[in-house]
Amino acid sequence: MGHAESSNGGNADFKNMPGETGNAGRGLPNTVLDHSYRDFSSWRSNCCKAFVVSIEVDDWKGMLKKLGAPYVVVTDRKDSWQGLELDITSKVTPGLTYAVSASVAVSVPCNDVLATLRLEDGGCSTNYMRVGRISATMEEWRILQGTFTLKTLPERVIFYLEGPSPGVDLFIRSVVISCSSPPSSCKHSLCDKAGDENIILNPTFEDGLNNWSGRGCTVVLHDSMADGKILPQSGKGFAAASGRTQTWNGIQQDITGRVQRKLAYEATAIVRIYGNNITSATVQATLWVQMPDKRQQYIGISSVQATDKDWVQLQGKFLINGSPEAVVIYLEGPPAGIDILINNFKVKHAAKVAPLPRPAIENIIYGLNAVQNSDLTDGTNGWFPLGNCTLSVNAGSPHILPPMARDSLGDHEPLSGRYILVTNRTQNWMGPAQIIKDQLKLFATYQVSAWVKIGPGASSSQNVNVALSVDDRWVNGGQVETNDDRWHEIGGSFRIEKQPSRVMVYIQGPGSGVDLMVAGLQIFAVKRQARFRHLNKQIDKIRKRDVSLKFAGSAGGVSLGCPVKVRQISNSFPIGSCINRTNIDNEDFVAFFTKNFNWAVFGNELKWYWTEAQQGNLNYQDADDMLDLCEKNNIDVRGHCIFWEVEDSVQSWVRALSDKDLMTAVQNRLTSLLTRYKGKFIHYDVNNEMLHGSFYQDRLGKDIRAEMFKKAHQLDPSATLFVNDYHVEDGCDTRSSPEKYIEQVLDLQEQGAPVGGIGIQGHIDSPVGAVVYSALDKLGILGHPIWFTELDVSSANEYIRADDLEVMLREAFAHPAVEGVMLWGFWELFMSRENSWLVNAEGDINEAGKRYLKLKEEWLTHAHGLVDQQGEFRFRGFHGTYEVEIVTPSKTVSETFVVAKGESSLVLSIDL
Repeated sequence: MGHAESSNGGNADFKNMPGETGNAGRGLPNTVLDHSYRDFSSWRSNCCKAFVVSIEVDDWKGMLKKLGAPYVVVTDRKDSWQGLELDITSKVTPGLTYAVSASVAVSVPCNDVLATLRLEDGGCSTNYMRVGRISATMEEWRILQGTFTLKTLPERVIFYLEGPSPGVDLFIRSVVISCSSPPSSCKHSLCDKAGDENIILNPTFEDGLNNWSGRGCTVVLHDSMADGKILPQSGKGFAAASGRTQTWNGIQQDITGRVQRKLAYEATAIVRIYGNNITSATVQATLWVQMPDKRQQYIGISSVQATDKDWVQLQGKFLINGSPEAVVIYLEGPPAGIDILINNFKVKHAAKVAPLPRPAIENIIYGLNAVQNSDLTDGTNGWFPLGNCTLSVNAGSPHILPPMARDSLGDHEPLSGRYILVTNRTQNWMGPAQIIKDQLKLFATYQVSAWVKIGPGASSSQNVNVALSVDDRWVNGGQVETNDDRWHEIGGSFRIEKQPSRVMVYIQGPGSGVDLMVAGLQIFAVKRQARFRHLNKQIDKIRKRDVSLKFAGSAGGVSLGCPVKVRQISNSFPIGSCINRTNIDNEDFVAFFTKNFNWAVFGNELKWYWTEAQQGNLNYQDADDMLDLCEKNNIDVRGHCIFWEVEDSVQSWVRALSDKDLMTAVQNRLTSLLTRYKGKFIHYDVNNEMLHGSFYQDRLGKDIRAEMFKKAHQLDPSATLFVNDYHVEDGCDTRSSPEKYIEQVLDLQEQGAPVGGIGIQGHIDSPVGAVVYSALDKLGILGHPIWFTELDVSSANEYIRADDLEVMLREAFAHPAVEGVMLWGFWELFMSRENSWLVNAEGDINEAGKRYLKLKEEWLTHAHGLVDQQGEFRFRGFHGTYEVEIVTPSKTVSETFVVAKGESSLVLSIDL
């Protein structure tokens, strides 16, 4: 660069402005330096001038109004290398990688800002290292990013910002340099201490209300309230957000520059409420994030039910994917007029918690019934009536096991044909019960099976439920709806992961006065590996094909015995994931997603409440950005969803429309969405969860559902139109049983709706293969492709989570009617269910993620051998894309080919 004289200059005058406070001790995890405009007193200006512009002094050339934040001005620049510098020699270590992030702007647009290192070795030499560059503007803050690694440590390491043309002012809002090497590698003291430091300034209000402000309300400092009845839990005082007129009003702090992207933070606050005529309300911690393109995000961190009686702790985690221009954390939530009180607020880098070990399930006998005297050979011994009902034993129930139990247990002795008759029932929870705690093992997966029937006299359909009372918690063991005089199979599953003091199983459900009959109740632990062997045989039949590669050369043949290697590059079976707009700002997320999934679905960004939150204001930018990412990576996309039938998921302005205006809005929504994205989405979920909601049908009549399908098909004939619902596959919800789903699809088709696919969401707990496969078999009679559209499993133990995920993926892959699986996310803090992620917030793959990748690898075929006498090489492999390499005496030839679905052997000619 030729400017060794750049070390000349003087210390800039960066004293704190009136009303400002210093930021000592506010470091971040692995942070070398984290300076906002308040912290530049240790920096030097290179042959130019520098000073702070803030609210309290004159606006520098009107730039404060444009940029909207205090900042450092570097002016009187006579050369492009002149700027601001800092000696960081003591803060860096050779061999480690450091990340730089600086928020910058310029007084003349389209000027580059550069981050540079000057490496000085005494009088010997001076070298320069370019760290990063960005084209800056005068209208907004841009984030300059880069990384550097030093092989050796010179005598001095000077970091500086430079670059704009002579005469162009440089504006700097913040600079963060952090050690991005693994934490165990980062040796300097600042890195060692940073993880324990709170990034909230004045967290206990020891310095009054400095650094705090009201969000649409007033903030007041107290040492007590309510005539001394409210005192701080700790410290000398607390703050109150008062005069709140909206639920989003509260207390806030700007933490811009003190949080790093792609790091997980844990927020902890001690809160309570105060106000008239209210004893409890939800208090929520929220993060407001603004990106350099002015796009705003609201990230819910956590919430707690606060009271006016005592302080409670609010705790949650968050992560910022992109490089924000501004970040504010605040408390909100209670109704207007209620004060939010806060005694303490901490935000620290979230500690990584060691995963729980794989649980040991000892002395378990798979298939053994945990229910005593299930065959009733000893009358009702072991059973007792729950409530003031009467139990008796009768004969005449089925002698065969219910089909789902038979699929798991295999050959089994016949049932006794005896059943419990429950009479004199005056409450729906009354029925036969039994204590089974001693028969159950922690972490084992149990299947539930029984025959049930109701007596005559019921005026409507009745639900029957096998339930478990685990201490004071209700656990659903399966449900079925019955409205006739037949025996019905009931099936479900459960798991207990914490040691209970009492477990009771009971059968309940029918209304008062309706007799209940129960036969052959079975509760038994399932051995999954035995079923996997059966599934592998199914998988081989439906997901593989025989392939014959025929080699021919221009010389008339191929030498016998030439070595051949076949490697499958990708399996064509669709396995995708839900993604969100904020995820694609995180390159680590994008790398995992694009490498390990071949389909995508948008979590919220295509839903009507997202694309038109306010009437007439359309927002397709988020969906456009996500679709662009998928198209660039050859990832197909499902459209979720055009409408959502559950009223709570319909935005308020839509609910407020008259019936006539609602019909117009529905037509406009269809036209707007499907014309914009015609041919872009392979599937659409037309009207989500029609088994659980009826908003549009109630308002616009029964025909509206079929009309939605017909209009969608008219606007985009290429898209396959799906129904989509939950609890279809697990036996625990009578509203969405396979039978109800089939009835709904047939009814839509009778009205002319072009239903083309069946969506099973798949939010499931403790899955049992036989129960899931039974639902798939039933739905398979419709002849439509079945997709798991929102699959997730949840367990605090990663090994159990991995086991559950493996069950679901193997069952889906082995069923001929299933044509794809979508996971409902995989990255921690961006999942709808707790303890369901495969990758933690900072990119570490857990046991569930490893199991997923292992299955992906298992479902790839690799083969090798020699060319036979017919000039062929044969193998059987999964459908998908392959690469073959053959080595002849004269050359090595590689080609790519595709194995598509097909019944007959695939013969491919490879021209050498």
